[in-house]
Amino acid sequence: MDTNEILKGVEECISEEELKERLSLNRPLRVKYGIDASGPDIHLGFTVGLRKLRQLQDLGHIAVIIVGDFTAMIGDPTGRSKTRPQLTREDVEQNMKRYERQVFRILRKDRVEIHYNSKWLDALRARDIINLTSMYTVARMLERDDFEKRYKNEIPIHLHEFLYPIFQGYDSVMVKADIEIGGTDQKFNFMVARQLQRNFKQKPQIILLMPLLEGLDGVRKMSKSYGNYIAIEDKPSQMFGKAMSIPDNLILRYFNLTIDSTEDELKNIEKRLKSDENPRDIKLEYATRLVKQYYSQDIALQERDRFISIFSRKELPEDVEVYNINEEINIVDLLVSSGLVKSKSEARRLIMQKAVSFNKERIENSDKYFSKKDRGILKVGKKRFLKLNS
Repeated sequence: MDTNEILKGVEECISEEELKERLSLNRPLRVKYGIDASGPDIHLGFTVGLRKLRQLQDLGHIAVIIVGDFTAMIGDPTGRSKTRPQLTREDVEQNMKRYERQVFRILRKDRVEIHYNSKWLDALRARDIINLTSMYTVARMLERDDFEKRYKNEIPIHLHEFLYPIFQGYDSVMVKADIEIGGTDQKFNFMVARQLQRNFKQKPQIILLMPLLEGLDGVRKMSKSYGNYIAIEDKPSQMFGKAMSIPDNLILRYFNLTIDSTEDELKNIEKRLKSDENPRDIKLEYATRLVKQYYSQDIALQERDRFISIFSRKELPEDVEVYNINEEINIVDLLVSSGLVKSKSEARRLIMQKAVSFNKERIENSDKYFSKKDRGILKVGKKRFLKLNS
């Protein structure tokens, strides 16, 4: 099998020679992809790896999904300048409910295994953990970029954080992974897995590192923690509106990494971006194709027409949702209960950023209350509307 097809879009492969050798075995390879349970949504950043995984499924290989329900309670320290908050079992279980449904919007069901790593990590005894940790040194751990920076700056590193890459690597041992797919920020963790597999007399997994997709802020990687993401289960209107807010300099990258685009299409997009064409028109095309990919062409075209109507002609949508106020309610609770935002923290952040208004008057703080007498249009950012009624 030609490796060029597999390596298309891959940032780094460790190693191509091993990949060729493993493919020559002429058997379905076990391709691991880990999903943590730190939030309820799979976003476009995740789909960069999931789409590569789907490609390997189509080539006859097995997708081995690891839901990190146990490791989420440690918290992945990757890229963190401080200790990441640990999740409770209840947090993890709540987030996990939506995961399986979401991955099958991209993956095929006939070539997939789904495992929860608590199955084997909960079963480890103290002697097993000691044995695992003996396979890696503190010096090697401190070579990891984020740990090294924190150590030099005298920022605390807790011992449990060292366990995250060890346990993630042990996942590869337990599922006998041939390949692991992930973002470039996961390289250290994946290399730990290779070492552990050697210790357990397994052939080390091949690593396929995918590019990290920048979020809607255009700076940091797309992340649930940063709130700069497009979820694949966002409502069509939310998905379309968020897609239209992509920074102009990332349009080509989003076309390349998140939707099905041919080489000729990408070259054409690049050419158009360098011309005098308004980038908004190219983003309209992207947003339409993105919504079509996760919903349907009819819905995508409806959202396109709706967006043009609202934002090009400065009109309110005809189908603004109505929220009936029965008793006094705080603005933060109103934003969450109406579905305009997903969490209280997001609501407070948007208010602080002066992105929330009522009847075109900006809401300055989160202490504002609404009652039955308040009627009009509540607006969040440029894309979300709610009609208040009593």
